[in-house]
Amino acid sequence: MLARRSLTRNSKGKHEIAYYLCCASTGTTDKEIIRVAGARWAVEDCFQTAKTDVGLDQYQVRRYDAWYRHITLAMLAHTYLAVTAAIAPKALAAASSQSRWARSSVSWHT
Repeated sequence: MLARRSLTRNSKGKHEIAYYLCCASTGTTDKEIIRVAGARWAVEDCFQTAKTDVGLDQYQVRRYDAWYRHITLAMLAHTYLAVTAAIAPKALAAASSQSRWARSSVSWHT
C-alpha cells in the first residue's frame, strides 16, 4: 500500500492523505508502482477534458451498442482534438515563416 500526503492544507487546515492499494507481480519495483499511481491524475484530467470538450458524459442511451458507439466516437473526437492541439503550434510557426502571402513594406490599403 502506498500513501501520499498533500502539500496544501484542506479547508479544515489539515493535510490530506491519499492511499493507494496496489496489486502487482512479484518483480515490480517500488519505483514502477509509484509511477503508475502518479499517472492517475493525468488519466482523471483526460476524462474531465473529454467530458467538457466532446460530451463524453452526455449520452442518453438504453442499449449497450448505442452507449458503445457514443463513447467510441467521443473518445475519437477527443483524440483528434488533443493531437491537433499538440501539433498546431508547430504547424502555425512553420506556415507563418514560409508564407508567400506575407505583406511587403508597402501597404496596399488606402
